[in-house]
Amino acid sequence: MLKDEVEKALSKVRPYLQADGGDVELVEVTEDGVVKVKLKGACGSCPMALMTLKMGIERYLKKEIPEVTEVIAV
Repeated sequence: MLKDEVEKALSKVRPYLQADGGDVELVEVTEDGVVKVKLKGACGSCPMALMTLKMGIERYLKKEIPEVTEVIAV
C-alpha cells in the first residue's frame, strides 16, 4: 500500500528533522499520489520549512516512490 511505503520513507527522513528539533507527521496519501504532511516542532515555525518540505522531503519521496506526485503541508 502506498501509505505504508510513504511512512517507511519518512522514517528515514525523520532523524534529520529531529536533530534540528522538528518532526514530520503523515496526515494522508491521496489516490493521485499527493502526500499531505504536518511539520511539527521547530519545523512548524521555521522560515525554511517550505524549502525543507519541497527540496528535502518531496524530492526524497519522489525518488524513492515514483507514485508520489507532490508533498504538501497541511
